[in-house]
Amino acid sequence: MADHGETTHAGAAHGSVREYVTGLLLSIVLTAIPFGVVMSGALAEGLSIALILLCAVGQVLVQLVFFLHMNTSSEQLWNTTSAIFVVVLVAILIVGSIWIMHHLNHNMLMGH
Repeated sequence: MADHGETTHAGAAHGSVREYVTGLLLSIVLTAIPFGVVMSGALAEGLSIALILLCAVGQVLVQLVFFLHMNTSSEQLWNTTSAIFVVVLVAILIVGSIWIMHHLNHNMLMGH
């Protein structure tokens, strides 16, 4: 296998063993860091949550780059566009749900 990936007859690029091992090691590290921080209780709650979110975003990027082989090449334009669309939809869903729940809670407690 080539070091930078091999193209099959269908045009799909496959990564090398080195890329998969690098992705696996990064995934393990990005999973172990938040686990260790939470189990040890070394950081305050707010910092722990921020670290977990930061490692989660890093984990998603590692999965996209090393295992799904997404990059900025012109062949990946539709994959990148659809991924951005999904992220925007999920963000709208999450923010909208939290906003609705907050206002429902506020409206139900008007007498208090």
